[in-house]
Amino acid sequence: MTSAALPARGDAPLAGRSAVVTGASRGIGAATVRALCVAGARVVGISRTAGAAVPNAITIQCDLLDPAGVADAIVGVERALGGAPDILVNNAGVFAASPVDETTAATFGALVALNLSVPFALVHAFLPAMRKRGRGDIVTVGSIADHEALPGNGAYAASKFGARGLHEVLRAELAGSGVRATLVSPAAVDTSLWDAIDPGERSRFPSREAMLRADDVADAILYAVTRPARVAIGEIRLAKS
Repeated sequence: MTSAALPARGDAPLAGRSAVVTGASRGIGAATVRALCVAGARVVGISRTAGAAVPNAITIQCDLLDPAGVADAIVGVERALGGAPDILVNNAGVFAASPVDETTAATFGALVALNLSVPFALVHAFLPAMRKRGRGDIVTVGSIADHEALPGNGAYAASKFGARGLHEVLRAELAGSGVRATLVSPAAVDTSLWDAIDPGERSRFPSREAMLRADDVADAILYAVTRPARVAIGEIRLAKS
């Protein structure tokens, strides 16, 4: 566990609040950690590898595909923050593109585990404390693949449609509780996820130059969690203009 401390500014919109971000070492996760910290939150980032140090952030390194790693991360978060966070951003995910009949059971299982089962485990762990406080934000980072069927996306779509389903049930169950659930569904985002795929050579994927940026998604997340308590943002869809 590593950390770098910076007192939160009193005029920051998230001053006095805490957050957990999964997949925090790169891409959307790293951008979200930075955005929340700048806004004054104390942030715990969970990732397999250590990212760049961010003032006011703590990093917990673990493999979320290992159930023991998930359990350790939950304990680590509660120890670091003195309890459950005010904001949970379920961002960690894995992507694989292949037709259904060419997708192995192992690949399918890994995508569903990280993209759906891990978010459920973290919500299950932290939601009771949020309910007791009468406030909190649960943000799910989805995808265009959580509402649009795309060829070669069988495993990924199954996991992301599942995450959408979990989000929608949370919205229904949390109505009037003070705890908000937001789904942020971006189109393709230029992150290191694409390094092994080279989308410019595949016609069904946009070029990286035509993709959204990680900061675009982080800005949407920050917008959702900084609305007045009376306002709940159920879903944000991001597309490249």
